[in-house]
Amino acid sequence: MTPRYYAAACQIDLPCPRSRDEIAGRVDHMLTMVDRAVVGYTPFFDVRLVVFPEFAHAVPIYATVEELTDRLALAIPNEHTDRYSAKARERGIYIQTGTFLEVDPRWPGSVFNTSCLIGPDGILSRYRKVNPWLPWELHASPHDLPGYDEPLFPVAETEIGRLGAAICYDWLFPEAIRALALAGAEVLIRVSAYMDPWGATPPMDWWTLFNRARAVENLAYVVASNQAASAANYPPFSWPGGSMVVDFDGRILAQADPGPGEKIVVGPIDLAALRAERDRRQGHHMLSQLRTEAYTGLYARPIHRRPD
Repeated sequence: MTPRYYAAACQIDLPCPRSRDEIAGRVDHMLTMVDRAVVGYTPFFDVRLVVFPEFAHAVPIYATVEELTDRLALAIPNEHTDRYSAKARERGIYIQTGTFLEVDPRWPGSVFNTSCLIGPDGILSRYRKVNPWLPWELHASPHDLPGYDEPLFPVAETEIGRLGAAICYDWLFPEAIRALALAGAEVLIRVSAYMDPWGATPPMDWWTLFNRARAVENLAYVVASNQAASAANYPPFSWPGGSMVVDFDGRILAQADPGPGEKIVVGPIDLAALRAERDRRQGHHMLSQLRTEAYTGLYARPIHRRPD
């Protein structure tokens, strides 16, 4: 185990891709950012985790699943995940990729919004967004597919701790992030494209609010990377960045200044401190004090439905 290291939350400001032919150039750029984060800070500390935002590779800009499948979506693994794997192996790090629009022959007619955790040995976990941002996002939730048999909230055991990721709108559902924590996650990774006015500044700084709340209620670190594209690059919204690292008490350890623009922010992850606190605490330890049997009727009937 590596008891203490730094995580880098990387945000990007690139033009919106129109076809999958443009993805390779974006990967070139992000691999360069990996090198900048890891090598640049080497004299000071070890950066072992690098996180990129939602829609880093492709955005659901077309009106139908068929168009997304034809122009932007990819199967995973692919040539790009292979390149991330090679970089992770070269640098001895872990990379949470920005999202791909993913197709899987096991689920024909569906497109997923997917982020991969990649380490020196390749892909360790694949998270498919469970809560698409309705009504704008056309990609499927794996929850809604009959017979879907993969974990909805996977957690990877690594030498830098137990890592679990979820994507953007998922974080407004405390149940989603609690599922990661109950599966053992110590570092909660947010891969996001969070737009204004729900950004990192008052009066509606939901980005900061929910990152801190999820850290506190799950006694876990949060590493959150947000899109920072200008309105010209990713219309119709502007993207406020504000990528951050938060500790298990909700302290913001590092945060990019809000506003569009490419940035890399780094913050410490102290696994030994986290595990000591989880073992020691009697108060404010919601994971150990969760009375699951008290809520058995809370979701006794299905609630979710797609809008008409």
